[in-house]
Amino acid sequence: MSDPARLAVGDTAPDFTLVSDSGDDVSLAALVAEGRKVIVYFYPAAMTPGCTKQACDFTDSLDALQAAGFTVVGVSKDAPAKLAKFRERDGLTITLLSDTDLAVHQAYGAYGEKKLYGKIVQGVIRSTFVVGADGRIEIAQYNVKATGHVAKLRRDLGLPAPTTEDN
Repeated sequence: MSDPARLAVGDTAPDFTLVSDSGDDVSLAALVAEGRKVIVYFYPAAMTPGCTKQACDFTDSLDALQAAGFTVVGVSKDAPAKLAKFRERDGLTITLLSDTDLAVHQAYGAYGEKKLYGKIVQGVIRSTFVVGADGRIEIAQYNVKATGHVAKLRRDLGLPAPTTEDN
């Protein structure tokens, strides 16, 4: 099974401009220019159980992440209209971005061969990246689990575990 090109700590993060669930263009360069670190996470499909859990976990942690200087964007191949329904249905407060042609997924190595129920398939590789204010990758995590991932990422970033105040 061949891996797509993978990003590593220290690599320059591929820039992108994608349409959000609200119809706005969002670019990595503009977010970094604001001096913030950006958590870019790739997930297979809006409104599926695992992806919903992960998006809700990021939403629940958003205040703490923002207070620590992070912006969170979730990227999927879903169209903006579906992302808007996802946001509305689950009360999400993170920014959801549409990459229907998978170009950004591929630039980050978040699309390619993976095992699904023991079979090799082409698909989205659930991945998370932390991009520093200098535009370089600080954390690159591939094949992450939907459940528990945000708590692990918070530990990796040196942030406290979520509390009831985060919700």
